[in-house]
Amino acid sequence: MPKLYVTDRAGDETEVEGIIGRSIMEIIRDNGFDDLLALCGGCCSCATCHVFIAPAFIDSLPAMSEDEHDLLDSSDYRTPASRLSCQIRFDHALDGLKVQIAPED
Repeated sequence: MPKLYVTDRAGDETEVEGIIGRSIMEIIRDNGFDDLLALCGGCCSCATCHVFIAPAFIDSLPAMSEDEHDLLDSSDYRTPASRLSCQIRFDHALDGLKVQIAPED
């Protein structure tokens, strides 16, 4: 089974099953991480699913849309590793992906 590693805001890392075809946000949310609010449910309209991607995986991700870019610009915590987890579909190439839930704005 492919794996996703999620670090919560307390700094605790948890290994979860990465479900092919689901968004990273859905996988995190469905595994009980309360730190990830995902208020818009994956519509790319709120930025409450902001995560930091491990450097080794940044180049493996699809390009960021203009909407995602604009929403991340509203965060005080944006970094070059920032992405909205609702905009990334998990696939076999992302097996072992490590993400950290960003601080709340």
